Order: sequence, then structure tokens, then C-alpha cells
Amino acid sequence: MPRIGTRKLYYLLQRQLLDMNMKIGRDAFFDYLRREQLLIKPNKRYTKTTFSKHWLHKHTNHLRQLNIYRPEQVFVSDITYIKSMERTHYLSLVTDAYSRKIVGYKLSDDMSAENVVQALKMAITNRNTELPLIHHSDRGLQYCSQIYQEVLSDNKIVPSMTDGYDCYQNALAERINGILKQEFLIHKCKTATQLERLVRESVEIYNTKRPHLSLQMKTPNFVHEKTCEEILTRLF
Repeated sequence: MPRIGTRKLYYLLQRQLLDMNMKIGRDAFFDYLRREQLLIKPNKRYTKTTFSKHWLHKHTNHLRQLNIYRPEQVFVSDITYIKSMERTHYLSLVTDAYSRKIVGYKLSDDMSAENVVQALKMAITNRNTELPLIHHSDRGLQYCSQIYQEVLSDNKIVPSMTDGYDCYQNALAERINGILKQEFLIHKCKTATQLERLVRESVEIYNTKRPHLSLQMKTPNFVHEKTCEEILTRLF
């Protein structure tokens, strides 16, 4: 995790620092990294990958004022681009809105609905529960397509979409895209095969090793699995 944030790095190193009898507060740790020019400078780049001015049906936004209180209540999806030395590729992600766990992904050479839906199918296969589920996305052509909507319908998943052209209505999905691209996928791979391996490893590290600020420094996988286990215990 070469571009992990300072707060998370301090959290991960605290035990080792104590074992070495090194006492340093978080502010002093920030100052040290700043002095050594080790603070991370975010990349502020945005490329539009959504075409939403089409004739296909757009679904209602079900996330307005929704209280998200458990895993597998809401999945959010988005597409981002990644370049290798061969060409531009597209990464489709499905993330659990409660645990921030990436539950499905697909790297492809185009943004066809047939490729994008593979990330959704992975997310469905990885489900721990069969509780009611909402799938939220932007109004992109892929998500409105018949093949994508049929998979949602067949699995009794309620479709939800942003109700305008404001990307902040799908901010969580955009945020996960940014984490992967700014913290993990920082080197341009030579081939699609290398990039696919890097994506797989990055998703695994993000899910199981990277502490998350919004999860009180727990990992997405820990929160997802633990909470699902508690839910299933109560139900059965």
C-alpha cells in the first residue's frame, strides 16, 4: 500500500512503534512525513465514462433519505478507465454501501453491458444473505440495458439510479474508484494480463488489509463478514 494515507499508516504502525519504545503522536507523525516529503498528493483527474442521454428507461433513486444499516442492503456500481501500455481498459466495480467491500469487479477492453454485468454476477455469487437488496448506479447505458436489468430482476434486486447528472449522487462508488486508482493502480502495466493480476491483488488488499476511516479503522471484509454473521445468527 505505497500511497496509504497518513492516518491509516499511523494506525497500522502504532503497535510496532510502542514495541520499539518510540512515542510519537499523530500530529508529530504528520510533521515527520511532511519534513521527509512523504505525504501523499492526491491526483485530481476526472474522465467521464457515462453516457446517460439515451432512450432506455431510467429507474427511481431509492437512496434518498435511506438509512443503510447492514451489509447487502445496497450495492453501488460504477465504471472507471485504466490504461496499460497496450490500450485503455475499463474496470467495473460493485461495492457494498455499508461495509465498503468490493464484492464484484470486471476488467475489460470495452464498456459493453455484457462485460459490465459480469461484475454484478460476481457480486451476486458472493452474497452471504438473501435479504432485500437495492442496486444503485448512475444512468449509464450499460446499467439501463436489458441484459443488466434482467440479471437484477432474476435475483429480485431493486434497481436504483441517480435522478440527474450529478455524480455526487453516486459518490461512494466514485470514491472506491478513486481509492483503487490513486493508492493501488499507480503503475502502468505492460499488458492486460498484468493489469488484470494487479487489479485482483489490489481488490484483495483493499478488502482485507487497508483500514477504512468510515469503518473505525476496520477493514471492509472484517465489517462485512462479521455483520453478516451476526445477522444470520439472529435470523436462524
